[in-house]
Amino acid sequence: MTIGCRNEACETDTPGEFHIAGVVVYAQPALRDSVVQNIGMLPGAQVHAASPDAKLVVTLEGPRSSSVAEQLDAIQALPGVYAAALIYQHHEDIDSLNEEIVDEADSP
Repeated sequence: MTIGCRNEACETDTPGEFHIAGVVVYAQPALRDSVVQNIGMLPGAQVHAASPDAKLVVTLEGPRSSSVAEQLDAIQALPGVYAAALIYQHHEDIDSLNEEIVDEADSP
């Protein structure tokens, strides 16, 4: 299996790194659907869950940490967003993600 960014933004910057971040967003309930739609239009952003009271679980992907920071800033600037908090950020070298992991306990 080959791992890589799932969006165009990842392919146009520094190759070789993959950054992913988990974010919790709290939005105005009346604007929840609009906020979800706007986040979904950001390159590298994906909404995974949205509660009725407009608490959202979002992941951000990008080729560098500043890309993730820019995405987070864009979310915080959306109309109806009360707060967006970075919960987790991690990066890997793309080549290391493409290495096959051998499970020695499952060897023939």
